[in-house]
Amino acid sequence: MKRWIFGVLAIVLLLVFGSAALGQATFGTGWTAQYWNNRELQGNPVHIEALPGGINFNWGTGSPHPTVNVDDFSARFTSTQLFEAGTYEFVATSDDGVRVFIDGVLVLDRWFPRVLTTDRFQRTLTAGAHTIIVEYFEAVDQAAIQFQWFRLDAVPFATPTPFGTPFVPGPAPTATRIPPTPLPEIPPGALTGTVVRAQVLLVRSAPFFAAPVVGRVLRGQTYQVIGRDPDARWFLLQLSGFQGWVWGFYLFVNGNEFNAPVVSAFITQGDPAAATGVVIQTQSGLRLRAAPDVTSEQIGRIPWGDVLPVIGRTAGGDWYQVVFRGTVGWVAAAYTRVIEGDINSVPVQ
Repeated sequence: MKRWIFGVLAIVLLLVFGSAALGQATFGTGWTAQYWNNRELQGNPVHIEALPGGINFNWGTGSPHPTVNVDDFSARFTSTQLFEAGTYEFVATSDDGVRVFIDGVLVLDRWFPRVLTTDRFQRTLTAGAHTIIVEYFEAVDQAAIQFQWFRLDAVPFATPTPFGTPFVPGPAPTATRIPPTPLPEIPPGALTGTVVRAQVLLVRSAPFFAAPVVGRVLRGQTYQVIGRDPDARWFLLQLSGFQGWVWGFYLFVNGNEFNAPVVSAFITQGDPAAATGVVIQTQSGLRLRAAPDVTSEQIGRIPWGDVLPVIGRTAGGDWYQVVFRGTVGWVAAAYTRVIEGDINSVPVQ
């Protein structure tokens, strides 16, 4: 009888810890979902349900339930998950807004309308139970939300499940592992950062969690710090043959981190905006035009919430010349906001 009980317990522990321990993506279990017919989770929910398979929905132009609006609804997904001690990467994909809390701490905030977008963030967790809350709202048109995670300090790196794929327990496909980045030489007296709070720290092409991964550094490795964002939360490191951004929480900086120069996010991408350091964010879906005129040819379609480098402006300041996915064009300034730099320093074209 005892053997049977221990056998069942072992199977349960394998199901709870197995995929996370091996670095495979998991959606978790035991979620509760609440839905509101407004964007801000106000009042009493109109529908509550259990989600044994996790958060992985693409409702298209529909809704989660007949009592829930097709547009202008919100949801809160709550669960308590068991984790092994380690560093995890969490992956949230949504259309429109999403925010994530772990143990009551806001760790991802993308609470604004946008097209389908994937965000990633890392968290080092102690062994045991942790409460996760995922909040979501749908504005108009398409509705979709997916949330999953995997171990970073396990042997393989995981490939997140493609959006909308039905949840099926079992092994997940893995991507080719990014090899460790060789250690470069550090000039004497340089400001440096040492990885202290993660076994593996991802290096990204820009200072935000959704930016492409370009390398990885390991616990105990030290690199020269050559730049930072304005808040000194992200740091630009000099690696072997290239530069990349890391989240500062996982670093020990051997000096005053604010002594590092503020660097434009686009300098590591060879973008011409590095010359001006001015960056805008769209406040609506925008047409990219060949010239600063509403009758000019449309040469691109820019999503709501996209971040763009500014390389020129009109004398009246009503149009900005930007770089969108390698294409230079113009956008109407009234539908953007400046999030970095001084727009008056941009040359008039």
